[in-house]
Amino acid sequence: MKIEITEKINNRIDIYLSKILGESRNNITKNISSGNILVNDKIVKSGYKPKIGDIILVKLKNDTPNIIPENIKLDIYYEDDDIIVVNKPSGMVVHPGAGNKNGTLVNALMHYTKGKLSDINGEFRPGIVHRIDKDTSGLLLISKTNKAHRILSEDFKNKKIKRKYIALVEGVINENSGKIDAPIGRKLNDRIKMGICANGKKAITNFKVLERFKNSTLVECVLETGRTHQIRVHMAYINHPIINDPLYGKNFDKYGQMLHAGYIGFIHPIKKEFMEFTCPLEKKFLEILNSFKNS
Repeated sequence: MKIEITEKINNRIDIYLSKILGESRNNITKNISSGNILVNDKIVKSGYKPKIGDIILVKLKNDTPNIIPENIKLDIYYEDDDIIVVNKPSGMVVHPGAGNKNGTLVNALMHYTKGKLSDINGEFRPGIVHRIDKDTSGLLLISKTNKAHRILSEDFKNKKIKRKYIALVEGVINENSGKIDAPIGRKLNDRIKMGICANGKKAITNFKVLERFKNSTLVECVLETGRTHQIRVHMAYINHPIINDPLYGKNFDKYGQMLHAGYIGFIHPIKKEFMEFTCPLEKKFLEILNSFKNS
C-alpha cells in the first residue's frame, strides 16, 4: 500500500498509521522496526513525523494469528478461477482490523474459497482489490490470484473500471445532473474523517437526479476517482449529505448511510471480456426510501 502525504501531519508516524489503517499501534511499531514500513524507500523510527511530499510504503505483517475462516453466507454474483463478484450487505466490514477481527467479508471469503485468494494486499486483506464502507451495500470485485489482482489494480488506477452508486441524500437538488470536482484529504483535527482540502487528492463525482421527494433526493453517482468516503464527502460538500451517514450527515439510524454500490463494469483480467453486474437495493434501503416517498 502506498500513502502519499498531501497535508501537514502533526502526529508521529506510528500514531498516524494506526489511526488511518485501523491497526494497533504496537503492530505498527513492530512493522516499522522490521522494515515493512518505509518512508521515501528508507527505514524510519516510530517517532518520525511525516512531511508533505513523503511517500509511505506499507506492507504489514500482523501480530494477530491468521484470519479465522467463518461460514458466513455470501451473495455471489459471479465466480471463476480468477475472480469473484460478491454483493456485500450493509453492516459488514470488508476486512479485519482493530476491533473487527471476525465477521468480516474476508473471514467469509477465506472459508468459501478455502484460502485461495490473492495475497498482494497482505494477510489481513486477501483478495481485496477495492473496498466499500461498512455501512454501504453492494458489489465488490474480489481477486483469487495475484495475476488477476495486479491487472485489476492497474485498471482501477487507470479508470477502466466503471462503478455506479445509488444514494438518498438530504434536501432537494434542483439541478438534474452535476459534477463535483473537489480534492479530498484527511482532516487535521479528526483523522477518521475526510474533507475537502486544497492539498488533497483529485476527486471527481458525477451525479444525476433519479427522483425528488419533499425533503430528499434519490441520485445516481458515478465515480471518476476512488478516494476514501468520496461520495459521502462530496455530497456533504454541496450541502446534500447522504441520509443516515454517521460521519458526514445530520441524522442517522442503525441501518447506516443510504448508499448502495449497485453496478460494476470491468474487463475480465484474464479472459479480456467486458463484464457488468447490477444488484438491487436492500430491503431496509427500500423501506427507508418508501418512507421518504410517502412523507
